[in-house]
Amino acid sequence: MPLLFAVTLFSAAALLFLVEPMIGKMLLPYFGGAGAVWNTCLAFFQAALLAGYGYAHALTRWRRPRAQLVVHLALLALPWLVLPLVVQADWAPRGGTDPILPLLGMLCATVALPFFVVASTAPLLQQWFAATRHRQAADPYYLYAASNAGSMLGLIAYPFFVEPRFTLGDQSRLWTVGYAVLSALVVACIVMAWRAGVGQARKTEDNVSRASAVPVAAPPTLVTRLHWIALAAVPSSLLLGVTSHLSSDVSPVPLMWVVPLALYLLSFMLAFARLPTMVPRLFAVALPICVMGQIYQAFTWHAGAQYSMLAMASVHLATFFCAAMVCHAELARLRPAPVFLTEYYLWLSFGGVVGGLFNALLAPLLFNSLAEYPLAIAAACMLSPLVLWRWPTGRNWLDLAAAPLIGLISAVILFKTWKEESAWPIVACLALCASTLGRPLSFGLSVAALSAVVGYYDDVVDRVEFRSRDFYGVLQVRGDTKNEFYYLHHGRIRHGQQRREGDAAIRGLPLAYYYPTSPIGQVFAAPVSVLESKPPVAVVGLGVGSLAYYGQGGQEFTFYEIDPAVERLARDDRYFTYLRDSQADCRVVLGDARLSLADAPDRHYGLIVVDAFSGDAIPVHLLTVEAMQVYLQKLAPHGVLAFHISNQFLELGPVLANLAAASSLAGWEQLENTVPAEEKAAGKASSQWVILARDEDDFGPLIEDSRWQILSPSPELPLWTDHYTSLWGIAHWRGS
Repeated sequence: MPLLFAVTLFSAAALLFLVEPMIGKMLLPYFGGAGAVWNTCLAFFQAALLAGYGYAHALTRWRRPRAQLVVHLALLALPWLVLPLVVQADWAPRGGTDPILPLLGMLCATVALPFFVVASTAPLLQQWFAATRHRQAADPYYLYAASNAGSMLGLIAYPFFVEPRFTLGDQSRLWTVGYAVLSALVVACIVMAWRAGVGQARKTEDNVSRASAVPVAAPPTLVTRLHWIALAAVPSSLLLGVTSHLSSDVSPVPLMWVVPLALYLLSFMLAFARLPTMVPRLFAVALPICVMGQIYQAFTWHAGAQYSMLAMASVHLATFFCAAMVCHAELARLRPAPVFLTEYYLWLSFGGVVGGLFNALLAPLLFNSLAEYPLAIAAACMLSPLVLWRWPTGRNWLDLAAAPLIGLISAVILFKTWKEESAWPIVACLALCASTLGRPLSFGLSVAALSAVVGYYDDVVDRVEFRSRDFYGVLQVRGDTKNEFYYLHHGRIRHGQQRREGDAAIRGLPLAYYYPTSPIGQVFAAPVSVLESKPPVAVVGLGVGSLAYYGQGGQEFTFYEIDPAVERLARDDRYFTYLRDSQADCRVVLGDARLSLADAPDRHYGLIVVDAFSGDAIPVHLLTVEAMQVYLQKLAPHGVLAFHISNQFLELGPVLANLAAASSLAGWEQLENTVPAEEKAAGKASSQWVILARDEDDFGPLIEDSRWQILSPSPELPLWTDHYTSLWGIAHWRGS
């Protein structure tokens, strides 16, 4: 019996964590590839998990054990109403509307019912097993290890095995087969539990009394329940925080989602694996070390230190894992007797929802930065049970007094020495913070104070003059040390710049990746036949509107932009004036570019420039066979497609080469690695561009320019479609 129950729990958990990245990937194209899609999906899945645990708790409290078996047997049939899983595209937002409600609606219509039913399996099976007369029924928590193992396998299998080998349609059908197998296993468990005498065993309290590890206990108090919620909420919030950090710097794809979630699950597995007491204590010791290391790295990076992205990501992930281990180990230590098992899981799930909703829904309304991330780290420090040394008793007021004092002293140290590119100021601040390790509450508050000071210090160093935040991320307008330029940043990634002052000719010059001598500048300057007639131009991705500079009188420039906040900044004359000063008739169409482009006239645009970014790269749904079909449908005869593929971590040239070959297009690529010092001082940045056309003659003299190289297909790389994309073969971690 235990083996059957363990296999069923394993299968249910694997299905849950296979469907999460699968649905997230299905939904990304309808929301511009925004990283917030995954965070919202995670919050939704946590809420669905809570609903499943709530159902399990209510069923075990209000129905006799054998009645529970019958009710759940009937519930197993309901998901077949929506299987196989298909995204309801009619819910997709249009015209720049708030995406939260459409996204939640699509999740409800697509996956809510199957996820709810599968999620309720774990607590029900454990409760049914505990209600049998089996000799191991007194302490069913060990079955949680099988559930966690299934979760880990399903999660790891998705980016490493499922995604590279199966289209989304195939994945949906395979998941349906998996649900059928799970249903059969649950039915077998129900039959075995019935035969084993579920409902006829002695009361659960009697079974509990036979357990040496979990003694009979009184009902959990309100304080205990609140403690459970806090210990579950903080790792959940950190999970979304560290995922946002990674996705904003690379690309919001399943591979970037899976690593933090895998560490989150691993911490659960280890915490409930009955490890020796010293193991959780080691993680509690490591947590403050990792936290202070993360603060040190952030400060020194702004001071000029060079770190690879792998090194920076590793520090964040190590901090997250230690924090999750500390909290989950405390949860495991505080677990109640099996009679309270479903209630325990219910409160754990509720805590997860609290953390998820705080990050996904509340934080964008409360903060204009990712402030919830350092706040969750500080909260994890406060919840740590480890005290390295004891402050004198009767000095509890020091917990509250130390943090603001440390913050004030740190501010004085940092701002008095900010011109010195040295690590000693932050080392001194961290030493002050470490002096509070005698009290977890004081240390956590000190971490929060120091993080706030370092964040403000970074704003001063970066010359942040404006910041806003919405579903699509954090936008900043920054200056430079010489007060020559305004820069638009999305997270750490720069998306355009303009001179602060000067006459119209100087200030209106496009900078960064759009400089007149850049690859895209060469395209506009070349006597390409289709461009000489001033055709309409489409630009996917607005940025600061730099490309509007190339518009001529009587010409139409249409910018397709998904984020309304980007348009507001591009039209804010205090910072950027490209749209205002353009000679062309410039208009902005809000919404996902592929959906919006579908409404444009066919064969309308002489040039289509794809310059949209999510994280550090073009959203993958803009680089598929189906996307290329949309572009070609809207591209005029002899028209040109231009793709901006500059980024640090993905080699997108081969992807476009294969797409060009599949569509019988000619393709050329230019990687401008070196920028002359004079042009760099003037504001130019290196960039990489690809141009495509139906015929080589459509490029005009560009193909005679030695800076452009012919684009060659990569047969070993699978062709990207809406149903298949994978980073394997094109991802690398270089630079910082």
